[in-house]
Amino acid sequence: MEPDNLFILEYLRQISKSQMIDAQEIPNIPLYMDQVLTFINEHLEHTKKDDGDKVLTKTMINNYAKNNVLPSPDKKKYSKDHMILLLFIYYFKNMLSIGDIRTLLEPLTENHFQLGSKSGLEDIYKEITSIQDSAIEELSESLHKAWDMVSGLFSERDDKEMLRRFAFICLISYDVYLKRILIESMVDEMASDKKS
Repeated sequence: MEPDNLFILEYLRQISKSQMIDAQEIPNIPLYMDQVLTFINEHLEHTKKDDGDKVLTKTMINNYAKNNVLPSPDKKKYSKDHMILLLFIYYFKNMLSIGDIRTLLEPLTENHFQLGSKSGLEDIYKEITSIQDSAIEELSESLHKAWDMVSGLFSERDDKEMLRRFAFICLISYDVYLKRILIESMVDEMASDKKS
């Protein structure tokens, strides 16, 4: 491995710390808003860009409920299913509009959300999180391939390392852009199917 490729390994170490919260860590008892915020902000602390940022706030959660993205709490308490939906919302909120998130989560909420003690969404969440190690491994391979593609560029330039990193960022940003278009198209199709 080339020395200038070592920065990818550091980013991959950071990514490996960003695994989704294990379903068994999510409390099985209903929580009040402050307890929800404490749990999520503590468990997703590592995803914040700046120390002053909050992962989720009371206002955000209330807006999700007001916009029918998240079912309203039962007597001001949030169930394990609420928590699972909030985790999905957190991962979607930087890519999708609130309307797209509602469309995406609506079938889960309608068919699997339960206020009782047995979580209907827990099994779905467990299956999704069971493949995260494979997804991180594939991401690692993809990033190394992307670096290989740009590592020969700008070889005659004095600022070649900066330009290679810029090209690398452009390449992976384009990948994210294309995936976002795909996700939005699939969500639009879900919305269209529901109207039919």
